[in-house]
Amino acid sequence: MQPGSLSIYELERLENIRQNQVFLSSIKLLEVSLLKNRIEHARKPEGPISMEPINMEEDSSLPPELLKLWTEVAHLFTMTYFSLSMELSEIGGVAKVVKSRIFSVAFHPCSSRLLMAAGDKLGGVGLWNLDSDMGDEGVLLFEPHVQPVACMAFSRSHPTDLLTLSYDGTLRSTDVEKAVFDEVYRIKDGLRTFDFLSHDCSTLVTGDWYGDVAIVDRRTPGTSHESLHSLDTKTVRCVHVHPVQKQYIMVAENRYKMGISPVSQLYGHSKSISSAYFSPGTGNRVVTTCLDNNIRIYDTSELTSRAPLLTSIQQNLYTGRWLSKLQAMWDPKRDDCFVVGSMQRPRRVQVFHESGQLQHSFQDPEMTTVLSVTAFHPTRNALLGGNASGRLYVFTD
Repeated sequence: MQPGSLSIYELERLENIRQNQVFLSSIKLLEVSLLKNRIEHARKPEGPISMEPINMEEDSSLPPELLKLWTEVAHLFTMTYFSLSMELSEIGGVAKVVKSRIFSVAFHPCSSRLLMAAGDKLGGVGLWNLDSDMGDEGVLLFEPHVQPVACMAFSRSHPTDLLTLSYDGTLRSTDVEKAVFDEVYRIKDGLRTFDFLSHDCSTLVTGDWYGDVAIVDRRTPGTSHESLHSLDTKTVRCVHVHPVQKQYIMVAENRYKMGISPVSQLYGHSKSISSAYFSPGTGNRVVTTCLDNNIRIYDTSELTSRAPLLTSIQQNLYTGRWLSKLQAMWDPKRDDCFVVGSMQRPRRVQVFHESGQLQHSFQDPEMTTVLSVTAFHPTRNALLGGNASGRLYVFTD
């Protein structure tokens, strides 16, 4: 045998390895193809979907208690400046509300009880009525979507209306009285964010993974948009409408860019922006959360070409791939404070003043995981947070 030549056995062994690699590659491609087809075929049908809780017996009707709370008229309120010690030092309750990682949360505005909603990675929407035996220990679970529920909000003008938006390309409205999830807007896939554009909440603005911003009028028949605007970006991560001057829409893009259409730019971000929100009462401040590990507060009292940066708070905002992104969210009862989850140990949720000063840290021995997604109640002293296993934690007075 010449030096460097291979024996018949070695040649056969190499050929077997090659054939195995080809076979394994074909299996991998087949798995990917099957997964893609499964996702496409699993998409919910167009039109209304029946509200049937999957954690209750088949054909169970919605509890009357839910309908009563859902239709409770929220008391009108002015911006009330509560003390942030707020006696919220202990957890008021913990519940497994959805199956998987929480992407979005919201409080129903009713004040007699605490009714909360959460959307998860699998397209589930859970409703939790604290201290109630409704459903499964106060929880009702639905599946109106098949991919992450990235954004949800109760209509400010019609609190019976919960809107949920999903990566699967659908935006749905929860009608408890009719017991259906109505379809409001539908594209192929990739919806990322939405906000109410008009004061009566009949018009919406959405953003998607492809850099498009759409205007949707719910009064128009069908599930299409009124207009579509393509931005010079790959992804729209967040859209938010000025609370007073509705002609101003803030758009957070995926590559360092942050702007208020059509007048202003918010400079200083060196990495992708997770979120950006106007202060709820006046819109005179904007808080942004950026993956460069900074939370920034801007002065937008005058919408000039360059909104001045007021302060920057250094925080560890890197959550990795298994946790939802941290987002600084204003307290809707105040115009000067916001809440954000934290990667620090012991685990906590923090509230900051617009000046950058830490106002309060909510901690509890039961809170052993990161609460990435947070929200304050619109009228009561209550705060909720959601984690990666589908649990909601609520602090209340």
